[in-house]
Amino acid sequence: MTIWVPSIEHMSGPRYRAIAQAIGDAITSGELAPDDKLPPQRRLADALGVTVGTVTRGYAEAEQRGWVSARVGSGTYVKQRGPARVFGGQPATQADDDTIDLSLSLPPPHPLREQAMSTALSALSTSAEVLRRSVAYSSSQGSDHHRAALSQWLTRLGMPLNAEELLITQGGQHGISLTLGTLLRPGELVAADALTYPGAISAAQQAHLKVVGIPFDQDGMCMEALEAQCARQPPRLIYLTPDQNNPTGLCLSEARRGQLVAIARRYDIWLLEDGVQYLPFEQRGTPLYQLAPERTLFVFSTAKVLAGGLRMGVLRAPPALLERLAAALRAQSWMVPPLMVDVVCHWVSQPSAHELLAWQTQELAARQQIVTDHLAGYSLSRQPNGSNVWLTLPDGVRALELCERLHQQGVKVTSAEPFCVGSAPAPQAVRICIGAAADQTTLKRALAILRASLEQPPLATVTV
Repeated sequence: MTIWVPSIEHMSGPRYRAIAQAIGDAITSGELAPDDKLPPQRRLADALGVTVGTVTRGYAEAEQRGWVSARVGSGTYVKQRGPARVFGGQPATQADDDTIDLSLSLPPPHPLREQAMSTALSALSTSAEVLRRSVAYSSSQGSDHHRAALSQWLTRLGMPLNAEELLITQGGQHGISLTLGTLLRPGELVAADALTYPGAISAAQQAHLKVVGIPFDQDGMCMEALEAQCARQPPRLIYLTPDQNNPTGLCLSEARRGQLVAIARRYDIWLLEDGVQYLPFEQRGTPLYQLAPERTLFVFSTAKVLAGGLRMGVLRAPPALLERLAAALRAQSWMVPPLMVDVVCHWVSQPSAHELLAWQTQELAARQQIVTDHLAGYSLSRQPNGSNVWLTLPDGVRALELCERLHQQGVKVTSAEPFCVGSAPAPQAVRICIGAAADQTTLKRALAILRASLEQPPLATVTV
């Protein structure tokens, strides 16, 4: 049998983590099937030109992520199920086994979401104009009608964007991938916060880009560290979630936004601003696309405000780039299905859209208060109306061990590993997605289990 040898040259960060990610990618693609045996560690080390210890750590990392299992005296095998998370989990409803899944960054459930979808589909099914659009080809950028409707909606949300600047995408992830694949060439450098959205890391890896993590503090990305990186090797693009970093919830200060723009202009760097993690207008800073419109691309989607299943978003870009981006989208899928865009445009034109978002804002504030009550005394980072909480663990508590303990008790949260950029070690912290809980009672039950787990003695450490 031919030995499986992954290609890890294009991957950034430590080699062991690249090996683990390559295992996950191979399982996802079907290259590695359930019960397949991974190569002996020494043979793979020789094939990759790395040490045996590096492969050992890579296999251990893959096992911690739930992709493989080691059998004493036999080897390491692919588990029956696919990867537990390639970059943050499989979006799904609550599991049948009553697991409370707080690992997924989802908007809180509400019947209005299904009701609004039903209303939109009923209304559109009798519209001759919509039916005509639904069976015809459309512009790869999106029709003028749709972009105008979305521009008006975004303006009402406090994100004034001109219809002429917009390109309609199949969600925020698509906007990120489209930008990276269009503006950068394989091997070029992307900078991001040292902890950032795993989807951006995955998109960069798929485009064969190098990713470097920039340190941050309570005011966001450190500009001195970014300046030092630019002096060594300027990135071609900087990816940020400036209003609510995913996972830490930190906001980039106004002063640093100005410094960032100055650095980007001095070194001719593109800025990719991710605004998918929605916050009310008064909690957001000045958009980067307003501070530096000539070099900023802005990603937004319906996932966190209407419904993730819609798979619809927008990409704001400097006008000079729109034709290149539209050509790239055309090469991928020709266009975003007009029917889906019509659903969104109808939905956001109804009072129920405003009612739903107002409820969601209040609901997340209430859930954040529940977190405050249940995790008093612990180190928390979050936004008042944010859907995520970053919990820095007390000394002696290891994140992966805590996640495993919680999973055994029916609660899922995410450790820092998937968010790490570069070679810095993962901090001992977890992300808690409070919006994903079915209701406040469910959230309280999960947080009670979490607190009890934090107060238990540390799990026995297994040396690999």
